[in-house]
Amino acid sequence: MSVVAIERCLQLIEVLAGEAEPVELSVLANKLGMPGSAVHRILATLVKAGWVVQAEASQNYALSLRLSALAFRNLDVRAVPDIVQEILDRLARRTREYCRLAIVEHEDLVWVARAQGATMGLRYDPNMGQEIVLHATANGKAWLSTLPENEALRIVCARGFGARRVLGSRAINDVDDLRRHLNETRARGYAIAVDEAEPGTAAIAVPFHADTAPGSPVVGTISVAGPLTRITPDRYDDLSRELRITANEVSAVWQIRIRQRGATLMDSAPDRRTVPA
Repeated sequence: MSVVAIERCLQLIEVLAGEAEPVELSVLANKLGMPGSAVHRILATLVKAGWVVQAEASQNYALSLRLSALAFRNLDVRAVPDIVQEILDRLARRTREYCRLAIVEHEDLVWVARAQGATMGLRYDPNMGQEIVLHATANGKAWLSTLPENEALRIVCARGFGARRVLGSRAINDVDDLRRHLNETRARGYAIAVDEAEPGTAAIAVPFHADTAPGSPVVGTISVAGPLTRITPDRYDDLSRELRITANEVSAVWQIRIRQRGATLMDSAPDRRTVPA
């Protein structure tokens, strides 16, 4: 399979991942800007392999649950242990807002855990499958602020200031604005995104480290988010304090996960010891 074919296949999977109902072939072709015949060939391959299913009545296409199962399997072996989820749950109960944890992967952030703390009023429940727009999210700015400025700017500029989804009216749209936000984040010790990643919402985030030792690498971010009517400036200090406490707790147990993964890999590896004749 050519590189172009692989890219088209992945683009098709991404489009289907954002659809709640099966989609017509013509709609998929239009969204992808590809000939219907090419999309049909890719779909036929994915259906045969079990990654896509076709509805009997409408003949429309949807992702099978195989991809979801694979994603959960991958998260189970590499993401967060139960103890980290418990820490995030406690943060959600204390703040009574929506809390998330993301981990650094190459030059990106990926959501891996969430906890809902809102018990009344408006509930902010974003899709965990959404991309983390680094320049428009508190999590993104919290991580970028820990990098050398040139590196942070390079990462964002390579992607551009757009996004595959609608951003809020105050989203950063140039290098000077980004540089100012990152400087403010470093000075404050936490990142803020107000009406940036999503219209009508605000979030605060801090980074967390691989362990509690000074100078240990940043491995992820933790955030609290909610409607603008609740995440107001008078709460920023309290929420940031809760986030820093949680970040320290996560850093203190993060090495446990690494050791657990190492032990699991050793346990599951084939026994290569020489057997006496």
